Amino acid sequence: NEYDPSMIVTSSIDTTCTIWDINTQIVKTQVIAHDKEVFDLAFSRGTDVFASVGADGSVRLFDLRSLEHSTIIYDTPNLEPLLRLEWNKQDPNYLATFKVDSQSTIILDIRVPCQPVTILGGHAGCVNAVAWAPHSSCHICTAADDSHALIWDLSQMSKRPVEDPILAYNAEGEVNNLQWSSSQPDWVSIAFSDKLQILRV
Repeated sequence: NEYDPSMIVTSSIDTTCTIWDINTQIVKTQVIAHDKEVFDLAFSRGTDVFASVGADGSVRLFDLRSLEHSTIIYDTPNLEPLLRLEWNKQDPNYLATFKVDSQSTIILDIRVPCQPVTILGGHAGCVNAVAWAPHSSCHICTAADDSHALIWDLSQMSKRPVEDPILAYNAEGEVNNLQWSSSQPDWVSIAFSDKLQILRV
């Protein structure tokens, strides 16, 4: 958790999410989060709210102040597994996720559950990573097996579909991961093959 560095949450194939205090190395609480394996989770701003995705194809919202129940904000149409999840750094209403072996990134608004705000295509290979801009609520980067890292402008997504990225970079191999620097927001790092590249946006 960026706001409380002593708190981490781990997700597990045993369907649970576990909240740890790393200073004391003690489990604070554990929740059964999904019906199947939990693949990823992300905190919203602050220390209380996080979301998770998993093999059951759902995005679930949890509040540490009230863990008796969670809120399902999205289910994939055929319950296809969701692999990764990223929370918008500037606007906590928006999440990005993608399915296993999918070429698209799903953008969700937690105020309008069950229906994506937009779906970003653009890749010719499976999406492996997404990262929201740390300084802008409407920019996101996606990376995939097609060796591309794409930056999208979502500022008009409520009015029309987002069809094309505003920037594209072609790497020398399948892009496995990426990070958008919060301390240097003009730079995005990507990992492919045995290389790490830092790109100026």
